[in-house]
Amino acid sequence: MNEIVKKNGITFGIISGLISLLITTLIYTFDLKLFTSFWTGFISILIYIIISIILLLKTKKELNNVFPFKQAFTTYFISAIVGICISLIFNIILFNFIDPAAKETIKDLSIKYAVEMMRKFNTPEDAMNKAIADLQANDQFSIGQLIKGSTFSLAFSAVYGLLIAAIFKSKTTYEQ
Repeated sequence: MNEIVKKNGITFGIISGLISLLITTLIYTFDLKLFTSFWTGFISILIYIIISIILLLKTKKELNNVFPFKQAFTTYFISAIVGICISLIFNIILFNFIDPAAKETIKDLSIKYAVEMMRKFNTPEDAMNKAIADLQANDQFSIGQLIKGSTFSLAFSAVYGLLIAAIFKSKTTYEQ
């Protein structure tokens, strides 16, 4: 594996993991309602898109614009794995050991938000009751659920990585 690819993937993975940690800490500190906010999720995704673009531009430049698809994808995917792992470990520690009560508060806020949204869309009462029961039964911050969510994030990142690698690969396909 190319050392530049590995170094940049790990470095930017640490950066994205620390940013995730910072965002989670700020939300946790200021207002748990932000965990249910559409805008918080949107802004977080936008930040990660910007980080991935900077990562691939920097790596491509350091490789003298010889950046095959495989190296572009590998660079991004290493970064995604490292960032997701940092975030996962932090969330497990925060919500299962430091402050388990916070996850109950977030669950209550999520249920209230879901009910508001379902009412806006005139969801039938029986469907609302089932959705509420499902949300109450689910511990989204349990270790198992956090791992499951991280696995989904990793799968989504792989698909996104394929797309962004196709965009940033060099026009020449020579392997170095």
